Amino acid sequence: MGYILLAEDDVLLVRLYQKKLKNDGYDVRVATNGEEALSETMKEKPDLVLLDIMMPKVNGMEVLRRLKSGADTKAIPVIVLTNLSSEEDAEKVLGLGAVAYLVKSDNPPDVVIAKVKEVLTASTRGKELPKAVPTGRKPKSG
Repeated sequence: MGYILLAEDDVLLVRLYQKKLKNDGYDVRVATNGEEALSETMKEKPDLVLLDIMMPKVNGMEVLRRLKSGADTKAIPVIVLTNLSSEEDAEKVLGLGAVAYLVKSDNPPDVVIAKVKEVLTASTRGKELPKAVPTGRKPKSG
């Protein structure tokens, strides 16, 4: 169905998302720090990266920046799943090229899985995703 790289250092969340995604037929691999996430993405080219921001070695913002600046990796959709809930963080991440910004405490696993499916479906059909808006927030007008 698709290969997802889960870049997360929280063991309990890794187990939870790995189980749910595998039950839905996805090939899920895990990177527990930013260096692993970069290495795995450059080597294996996943269909989607589910990326935490606060990770050891290289933080998720830097991982995202490097992925989106690489010719071989810039088209890989990245969903950021984080505990950071500030508007500034969300705007920065979306500005760097993430397709979605989800705050862990605001989005139960079923919502995250639904977003993963939506993004993968759109990317396999060549559709452009709607402009990303941080979940739980309304776009600024003006």
